[in-house]
Amino acid sequence: MLSKIFAGYNKDNFKTAIGMAWPAIVESFFVAFAGLVDSFMVSRLGSYAVAAVGLTTQPKFVGLAMFFAVNVSISALVARRYGEKQRKDANTIFLTAMKFVIIAAIVISVILVLAADPIITLCGSSAEDAEEVATHEAAVTYFRIIMGGMIFNCVQMAVNSAQRGAGNTKITMRTNVTSNAVNIVLNYLLIEGHLGFPAWGIKGAALATVLGTVVSSIMSVISISKKDTFISIPYIISEKIKSSWAEFKNLVRIGYGIFFEQILMRIGFMATAVMAAKKGMDAMAAHQVGMNLMGLTFSFGDGLQAAAVALIGRSLGEGKPELAKNYGKTCKALGMMIASVLMITYFFGAHFLMSMFFEEEHIVEIGVSIMRVILFVVLFQIIQVIYMGCLRGAGDTLYTAFAATMSVTVIRTLVSWLGGFAFDFGIVGIWFGVLADQVSRFCFASIRYRMGKWVKIKI
Repeated sequence: MLSKIFAGYNKDNFKTAIGMAWPAIVESFFVAFAGLVDSFMVSRLGSYAVAAVGLTTQPKFVGLAMFFAVNVSISALVARRYGEKQRKDANTIFLTAMKFVIIAAIVISVILVLAADPIITLCGSSAEDAEEVATHEAAVTYFRIIMGGMIFNCVQMAVNSAQRGAGNTKITMRTNVTSNAVNIVLNYLLIEGHLGFPAWGIKGAALATVLGTVVSSIMSVISISKKDTFISIPYIISEKIKSSWAEFKNLVRIGYGIFFEQILMRIGFMATAVMAAKKGMDAMAAHQVGMNLMGLTFSFGDGLQAAAVALIGRSLGEGKPELAKNYGKTCKALGMMIASVLMITYFFGAHFLMSMFFEEEHIVEIGVSIMRVILFVVLFQIIQVIYMGCLRGAGDTLYTAFAATMSVTVIRTLVSWLGGFAFDFGIVGIWFGVLADQVSRFCFASIRYRMGKWVKIKI
């Protein structure tokens, strides 16, 4: 069976892709796993706490949208310069990006902390009864702490993006795994108060997350403090490298499409979250756990995407378009294999997984119905993420922005409304929109990828 699936693939390319991808997959998995653990640990406080964390998810990602765009630009440009053996240009790109990231993170952080209350209200929170008041207040507190410490997250993401572009995925894996381990330990200590630590509830969960990113940002900076690394602080100092307006324009040219993609996508995601919140706090709590579990599946595609961006950028920088195509094909095959395993796991383990988070059987049943939809989401999600990574790695970011905007902002929102409200299928109907989003993105990305024009883009 496997021999038929992988027939015609280059063995050496497989080894290279796996060697690049597995640290990125582990890294992304632990990021998603930490979010799942957050939900699990705050669920001890009650379903309201899970719903509160869920309310903050989309506005948090809206706040980080610009930095996700910059990170893709950094990875794509550094990978291309790595292939061209232009170390000085790569470090100029990195320094330029870091200055922008630090300034932007400070400004956005202040704005989001000050506007936390109306932002959470906009995301579907209300205060019609005591439980909803508690959920709203918990969400505002959590959001303020998370966004108040976002600069550490932004710094480590920027450094790690540069490291991925240079092929150093093991370094980024170590920083993120350590960060999430710190987060989990501090969750245990600070949420319910263990080993003499104060029981700070939802505030403790937020502080644990921020302190985890503090650790990861320090580790990330240390990783580029050596002279022999491709991206290197000592090299920047010794060569007297300065930030460049030309490189900033390159970052914008690659990233602005992704930025608008992220903003419009988050509007679609937020619309889905608001619709889920309208179905009640129990449905919202089950929805949040479903999103966390779907995040675990995304982590595998995200890891393969990181490998695809680096390998394709490097191959195109070396003037080898056929090798770039082969790496894309290889990452897709690995993704299909992983998706098959996840589908089987979720089919047989849906009730068990939801029972870990909720004692109330009716919430568990809501969660199981969501998991049935996620089964179909998984396959399309992993493959489309890999295809999108191939296109982004080549610099085809305007098309990926168009595809994501149409899929998330238009198709997902429309189908979620039809399923959840017009046809009144409840929270499951809203998840039909999530499935429609992934299917449409898969179609958009696979058509563009197979056309092959992306290998001719110059960045």
